[in-house]
Amino acid sequence: MILSTTPQIEGHTIREYKGIVTGETIIGAVLAEAKDTSIQEMMQRAQAMGANAIVGIDIDYETVGANGSMLMVATSGTAVVI
Repeated sequence: MILSTTPQIEGHTIREYKGIVTGETIIGAVLAEAKDTSIQEMMQRAQAMGANAIVGIDIDYETVGANGSMLMVATSGTAVVI
């Protein structure tokens, strides 16, 4: 699966837009792991829709919990077929 923060993938034509996909993770302050888990969840949802790429990816980070002890990572993008 090709992942991109841009709205298009250079050298490829988007043939079909499948829809918006998201991924969310809440974890105890391991940033890289939280980001990877959220992206994997988003990719699984895109594959289930029949997509082979995600464009326009946005990654948001937020602290949650009583003392901001947990980290929430939310990813979103548009699942497409190229």
